[in-house]
Amino acid sequence: MLRGHASLRENVRLSDEQRLDWLRLIRSANVGPRTFGELIRHFGSARAALSALPGLARRGGASDRTHICSAEHAAAELTAARALGVELIALDEPEYPPRLRMIDDAPPLLAVRGNIAALERPLVAIVGSRNASAAGVKFAERIARDLSDSGYGIVSGLARGIDAAAHRASLNRGTIAVLAGGHERVYPPEHEELLDAMLTNGAAVSEMPLTWEPRARDFPRRNRLISGLSVGVVIVEAARRSGSLITARFAGEQGREVFAVPGSPLDPRAEGTNALLKQGATLVTEAADVIATLEPILGRGGGLSAQETAQDDPPGEEPRDSERSRIVSLMGPTPVAIDDLVRLAQTSPPVVRTVLLELELAGRLERHGGGLVSLL
Repeated sequence: MLRGHASLRENVRLSDEQRLDWLRLIRSANVGPRTFGELIRHFGSARAALSALPGLARRGGASDRTHICSAEHAAAELTAARALGVELIALDEPEYPPRLRMIDDAPPLLAVRGNIAALERPLVAIVGSRNASAAGVKFAERIARDLSDSGYGIVSGLARGIDAAAHRASLNRGTIAVLAGGHERVYPPEHEELLDAMLTNGAAVSEMPLTWEPRARDFPRRNRLISGLSVGVVIVEAARRSGSLITARFAGEQGREVFAVPGSPLDPRAEGTNALLKQGATLVTEAADVIATLEPILGRGGGLSAQETAQDDPPGEEPRDSERSRIVSLMGPTPVAIDDLVRLAQTSPPVVRTVLLELELAGRLERHGGGLVSLL
């Protein structure tokens, strides 16, 4: 299987019509970033994929008519975005953050407001507890300021506590806020003023529609973008069940460096970070610890422009009913590797991917990291 969207054309500027088609496709029902990439590879363009969606969903077992985002709705979102100063940058385009492009579920369209050039710097994420201690806030401010002064952009999630401290300390050099909701639904609302202050030298990014109100399940989605944008992730304070540990997990899956700040074993806010250190995270007590780890990575060709190369697979042939039944029968609620489905079904990878597309567009499939899928 291809990793990420490396097979899509890079450094190509979309036309207005193509951007509208991309937006319609990613806003259609049951089309997430991974499915979007599969559809483009399978059909060659967003417009062709849009035409194929109803048939795919029907063959996947959809009982209702599949919702496809209308051209009018997508055009209205584009117009509203531009009025707010938001640019929808496509995965193909040169302004798209190259490290983010490398993850396997990169947003096909990234909504960016502010100074787009801030995304070109090597980025380090700093995240931690919303209920931060005074010492944790002070350390987050110090390391954010020192990393910023050393040429790194600071990424965080605009949350209360550690996130806000990291953003404030790096305002002058440029900091990136990754939003869980749309640009018109800043969360938490009391950080709207902070976000506005960030936009001169930094930027805010989101994959969600402009008016999307963030829900609990949207924050883990946001966290994968925080780590995906970054060379490394610094966890300052995190309880045992903290969302910051989700960011650390994504970082590990994406091949990013994970750093953790040690804390007192008597402080619940340090349980998560101390556990990360036991698991092999790099211990951090100052910005120099982060820089010493990242500079060799950036200096040996693993920097921001590194891209994987891959050849597109040939277009998938139409699966026969017997193949479709065999593949579905091999699946259940337990995640299974796509490569195993190809082997056990004794069919070709394009046929398996076509059946998976049908199931996903019918709302019957869940994709997991590492090329795993399961039935809902």
